[in-house]
Formats: sequence, C-alpha cells, structure tokens
Amino acid sequence: MDTVDKAAATPDVALPYAELGLKPDEYGRIVDILGRRPTASELAMYSVMWSEHCSYKSSKNHLRQFGDKTTDAMKEHLLVGIGENAGVVDIGDGWAVTFKVESHNHPSFVEPYQGAATGVGGIVRDIISMGARPVAVMDQLRFGAIDHPDTARVVHGVVAGVGGYGNSLGLPNIGGEVVFDPSYQGNPLVNALCLGVLRHEDIHLANASGVGNKVVLFGARTGGDGIGGASILASETFDETKPSKRPSVQVGDPFMEKVLIECCLELYAARVVEGIQDLGAAGISCATSELASNGDGGMYVELEKVLLRDPSLTPGEILMSESQERMMAVVRPDKLEEFLAITGRWDVETAVIGEVTGTGRLVIDHHGQRIVDVDPRTVAHEGPVYDRPYARPAWQDGLQADSVSTEQGARAYPRPGTPDALRATLLRLLASPNLASKAWVTDQYDRFVQGNTKMAMPDDGGVIRVDETTGLGVVLATDANGRYTKLDPYTGAQLALAEAYRNVAVTGAKPLAVTDCLNFGSPEDPDSMWQLVEAIRGLADACRTLGVPVTGGNVSLYNGTGEPGQIDSSIHPTPVVGVLGVLDDVSRAVGTGWTAPGQSVYLLGTTRAELDGSAWADVEHGHLGGLPPAVDLEAERTLAEVLAIAGRDSLVDAAHDLSEGGLAQALVESSLRYGVGVQVSLDALCERDGLTPFEALFSESTARAIVAVPRSEETRFTDACGARGVPVLRIGTTTDAAGPGEPAAVTVDGLFTLPLDEARAAHSGTLPRHFG
Repeated sequence: MDTVDKAAATPDVALPYAELGLKPDEYGRIVDILGRRPTASELAMYSVMWSEHCSYKSSKNHLRQFGDKTTDAMKEHLLVGIGENAGVVDIGDGWAVTFKVESHNHPSFVEPYQGAATGVGGIVRDIISMGARPVAVMDQLRFGAIDHPDTARVVHGVVAGVGGYGNSLGLPNIGGEVVFDPSYQGNPLVNALCLGVLRHEDIHLANASGVGNKVVLFGARTGGDGIGGASILASETFDETKPSKRPSVQVGDPFMEKVLIECCLELYAARVVEGIQDLGAAGISCATSELASNGDGGMYVELEKVLLRDPSLTPGEILMSESQERMMAVVRPDKLEEFLAITGRWDVETAVIGEVTGTGRLVIDHHGQRIVDVDPRTVAHEGPVYDRPYARPAWQDGLQADSVSTEQGARAYPRPGTPDALRATLLRLLASPNLASKAWVTDQYDRFVQGNTKMAMPDDGGVIRVDETTGLGVVLATDANGRYTKLDPYTGAQLALAEAYRNVAVTGAKPLAVTDCLNFGSPEDPDSMWQLVEAIRGLADACRTLGVPVTGGNVSLYNGTGEPGQIDSSIHPTPVVGVLGVLDDVSRAVGTGWTAPGQSVYLLGTTRAELDGSAWADVEHGHLGGLPPAVDLEAERTLAEVLAIAGRDSLVDAAHDLSEGGLAQALVESSLRYGVGVQVSLDALCERDGLTPFEALFSESTARAIVAVPRSEETRFTDACGARGVPVLRIGTTTDAAGPGEPAAVTVDGLFTLPLDEARAAHSGTLPRHFG
C-alpha cells in the first residue's frame, strides 16, 4: 500500500497524474504543498477535487462578480447564498425555499439513462443536505439535430432517466425546455433543478465542527460505478482515444434515495445532525475535505469502515467513487445512538468512519496504515485558479454582420408578405422541433404528485404551494437561448434571465432570486472562454439591475469536440437561468391560456423588427447571424410590476410572455391551452411601432406579454399600465367557435384564419421515423 511514509521515502516513484486529469504543473504544486510526492490516495483526492467540475478553476475569478454585484437590498430575502450546497431564500411566514440547477452533461452522452437519472438524484441530494424536503424538479435539455441517427438514443435515454428517477421519488416535474440543435450533437446538455421547502430554523450547512464529533457515512454502499465519473468526465473535452475520459457512469437507485430523503428529514427533526454533506461528484474525497475545510478543526477517517459493494476497490477508488444515494453527517457523540436508531428504522446502512479533530488536518487511515495526511483547504478550496486567456473570436464580427435584416440579407432570406404565405409560415413554425408541443416528453413526467402543483408545463411557470393553510407558494421558470448567446454572449445571458424573469412575472408572482447553470466550450479555447466571461458579466449586471441575487449554480465546461478557434468548435454557449418568484396565494396564479370567450386581449410592451437569431430565421432559412433582440431591463421590471398587480387584483384571466416565435406563437399557444379562439387586428400595432404584419407576428422583441382582460376590468388594467409607463394596446378578443360544428380559430383580421384543430395538428409535430 502506498502510505504517507512510503511516499516520503520514494520521491521518484512515477504516478499517473495525467490519466487523472492533472497537468504537470498542477502535480508539481501538489508536491510543493505536501513537501513530498502524494500517495496514490492523495493523488486521487486532489485529482477529483481540482478538476474543473469541482474546483471551478477556470471560472472562479469571474464568478466572483455575482457576489461583488449583489447589493444589500438584494440580500433582503437571502438566508444562504453562494458557497453552500444550494441557496436558501426567505418567502415569508417563517417559510424558506432552497433551489439550485446543476449539469450532468457528459455522463448523459456516455450513458443517457443513468447519466440523466443520477443528475436528478444529485441535485435532489443537494436540496436534502440543506435541511429541506424536495418538492419539485425541472429540467433543461439540449440535444443534437432531431434527424441525426444518434439523437434518438440520447433523447430516449435522457427523458426516461429524468422521468424514471423523478417519478420514483414522487417529485412533480413542473417545467423546463427541450431544444434540438446540431451544435449539441456530441455534447447534449442535461441540466436538472430541484426545489425544496423548509422552515427557517431547519437550515443545515456543510461543515465539520466540534472536536470529538463523529463522522457518519450513510445510505447506499460504495461501489465501483462512477469512479471519477462526473468530476473527471466533465472536466476535459471528449476524446475517443482516451479511455480515462470514459469512466463508469454512476448508477442510480431512486427508491434508495426516497428512503434517504425521509430518513434525513427525521434526523433533522430529531436535531441529531450538526453538519451534513451529500456525496456527489468526487464522492468521499469531496465530502471529507469540504466538511473539514468548512469547519474549525480537522478530521480523522478510518477508510476500511466504509461499507462497500465491491471489496476489491483500492483506497483511491473508494475515495473517488461517485456511487449515488450517499450522505455524510457530523454527529455529537451523545446524539449518535439516537442517530443510528433512526437510520436503523429506515433500514439505511450506516457506518461511523471517523471523527472531528483539532489538528486542522484531514487524515485518513486504511487498516492502520496512513494513506492521506493533508490540509483539507488545499484540497477543497485552495486549488489552482486560472486567469485563462480570452479574446473576442475572429469570426464574431462576421457572424454579427450576417443579419437577415440587411438589404443583402433580405434578398437571401425573403419574408412572407401575402396572407397565404404568412399562414403557411406560422404552420411550419408551429410544427418545428423547438416550437412544437413537448407533450411527448412531458407526459412521461408526473406533474401533480404530492398534490401541491398549481401549474406546470405548458404554462410559463411552474407553481408549487408551500403552505396549505395560507396558499403561500412559489413560482419557478428556467430559460436559455443558445442562439442568442452565440450572437452576443453578454446580451444572450441577459436575455435568458429576462425570459425566465418574465415567465415568473406573467403568473402574477414577484421574482426574488436566481440560480444558473453555465454551459460552455473549452476554457482552454480563448473563443469559448470569452463567451463565458461575457455571459457571466452580462448576467451579473442584469441581476443587479433587476434586483435578484444569484444564490448558487453550476458551471459546465469542455462542451465541445471541434477544432478550437472555429465558429463551430463547441456547443452554442448556453447559460441556463432559473428564476424563483413568490405568490402570496397560489389560487391567484395566472395561467397562459384563454379561459373564456369575450375577453379583451392586450399586448404589453413595444415590438421592434428583431428577427436575427429568431425561430423564423432558424426554421425557414437555417440561418444564425446578426444581433439578438435588444435587452430593456427597466421595461422588464415595470412589466413585472404591472403583471403582479394584475394577478393580485384579478385584473387578468390569462397571461403569456412573448419569446421564441413571437406574437404568432403566443396567440396559438394561448388558444390551444383550453380550446378558446382569438381574433386580433395588427393594424394599430403596425402603425404604432412602424412594423409590417410579418414583423408584428414573428419578431422576438423582449419585455412583452399578451393578456386576456375581463371587460369589467379593462379600465383598471389600462390605468395600471399607464401609471407605470408600460405600453399597452388592445389587439383583439377571445372567441368561441365560429358556428355550430365549427372549431374555434386564431384569426388575424385581413390576413388569415387558422382553425384550432389545424393548429393543434401542426403543433403536435412529427417525430422522425427513427425515433420509434
């Protein structure tokens, strides 16, 4: 066995640091820190904890903006911020919620079902570790081209994994996105979000304090699955020639996790836990080093006491294993018996593997032989931090100059002008993979289990009741647009935030806090690194303007397989942004669909001729170029204020934000929700904003929404808009069927009528034959 003494006596022994993802200079730094070469077990710990996935070594310097740009006013409702397993937000009446989104991208390409399933399991354990009961999940999914022969493999596996794990846990899946684009062909994105509920006094943190307190590992046994899985697999670009980059993906057991949830909640209620950490990426290496580093002493661990599924594992493999459904707790000796009684009642296997010390060192023995003796901070928090070079890509100016709105672009990308052409364009957009109904995905998820879901997809925001007595609840929405971010990373990140913020606002909720998952290419490519830096800067600036703090999140890098420096060398940069809002009473939540005929339809906001990066440019012309829609954060804020008033005072019966597909898509989706039609006129809109009918229908300008207002509330509603300077225009009326036996329709005066049965047939989409 490679012990600490042996390492000190044999400085020239070669260790496979490169195979574990470490660079020569990083290995040299470890030697300098220890004053000797590391043992094999120490090398295993440093390799996973210093990986990009765990250490954020390429992004840490830039992520500090989220804290630096958070004002005292933004912290008003923030109970726990960046740095813990998940952020915690005060929502009133002694209630708090914790939420976070993380990636499980590369494992989901290697093994789609288990990669996605364990992504859900991992984020759920982050929420458990804060002391909360998980109450809902969401997912943001990006796949390659829908007609590519490998896409079906990834899609079916990922969707089944998300649904299989979440459904088995009894957690409603209340929203997300499914997007297809060739840029994600070799690097699908699986971003999972979990929401938990707790009382203020139930918050738990990840630290190991109190000399003599016991370190307890409980849950599933440790196996060989997922050794270095997420931590190393997600920290370099895929390379088919390197088997070390395709390690075993973790295997999940949702039924074990369900038991673990209930066991943890009983442990918390009994007040027998001093500190707790879930075991996700980097496994025991992460839990021991982070708990010790966050505490005020050190930790001693006897590794042979870890319960194993595979007795052949080496100490280093035990430390690196990312086997699922495991937690580590710090327990006072006088509470240990009660702790073990509770885990015993739940049949959760438990092992006391060590204790908190006052040495300031993390020391691990294996059968009496010392294999680790390190300062835990050097493992968990003082790893390498890089100022990677970054520069605006050489191809960026050309991409932005290639607009569909220039004279040259207009010749190459003709716009529909006749009524028949506009109608046909709308039908093609409705049927396109990214705008068509995702019911074939979401119907595989349970949206209403637990009985607290007020709204879920296809509504703009997912709404969960927190307090059964008062109706207090929260709204969640997640959004991203990689096409916009490719055109301008700073603006694209702000647009992702703005859309999620707007999706929360249309329900009538007040947006309160943010989580994010930043999916980008290789940080060693200056092009991708520039995209990441610009996106972080844009998101931090926008959060400050909107007054919503980032509470935590994740960075997923190395999502690229192409030659660095090329326009197509990585995925579209995809900053996924989740926004949390609060509703005093979820019974007042506003849905997206028209509920009755005879109501007035209003368009809020200003429309500009903004079609670069749009769904129309993509579907009709396969085009990506120009500049994304302009961001107006003040307009977003005032729009949200009006929508909150409208929801609180029951001034609107339906509200839907305008985003991909523009006004045309929103009108159809609102009509299809409950089968109520709409008749609109574009004349006043075109005159006011200087638009053609085509631009009015398909532009993707921001800070806009459509609402249905009862006739009795029109004056109050328009007064509320006017008082806050929100542009408002009555564009039509919700309608019933045109006559006996005739379906309701979306009618645009003077242009076309689209019966809802025809719209529904198009919106159902047509999956390629190879999808099965």
